[in-house]
Amino acid sequence: MPLTRHTSNDFQQRMQRIEGLIHRLEAAADSETRNCALELMQSLMELHGAGLDRLLEIIAESGETGLALIDELGRDELVSGLLLLYGLHPADIETRVLKAPDQVRPYLQSHGGNVELLAVTEGIVRLRLRGTCNGCASSAETLRQLIEEAIFETAPDVAAIEVEGVTAKAQAAMISYVQLECVPRGN
Repeated sequence: MPLTRHTSNDFQQRMQRIEGLIHRLEAAADSETRNCALELMQSLMELHGAGLDRLLEIIAESGETGLALIDELGRDELVSGLLLLYGLHPADIETRVLKAPDQVRPYLQSHGGNVELLAVTEGIVRLRLRGTCNGCASSAETLRQLIEEAIFETAPDVAAIEVEGVTAKAQAAMISYVQLECVPRGN
């Protein structure tokens, strides 16, 4: 059986499908069936989360090689999303957010712009755009969108992004990403 490479887009589509099914369950008229299905889902999440947590513990116990493997798993698109879902990602949100501007900085600089990370507080990322082609609003908006995409790619659990140096109109149009949350596990 050949292995299939999954992307973060696949993961996001599956999460959207699951979220839709959860909403349908929550809206079900029969409360007994609804409660049973939700409890089943929560139990499966707890089981999977505990299993993934133990898997990472076993890998980590193998020493430097295991820790390097865990870091590699955190960089894989699909596995990274899964680890985030269960609160097991090896890198914290700030570390992941710090990597995003580096991915787009050469492009930003080639267009007369740059970005400065001001803070990451409670899932909210604060940035400052600099340069942006002598204040051209459309350039600032394009650069802002590029930075947002890079941040959400490395840290999809970011709750919101606030950007200084973008017009009020562009700031009002900013996209907020709903934070993925896992059902708390009983350990």
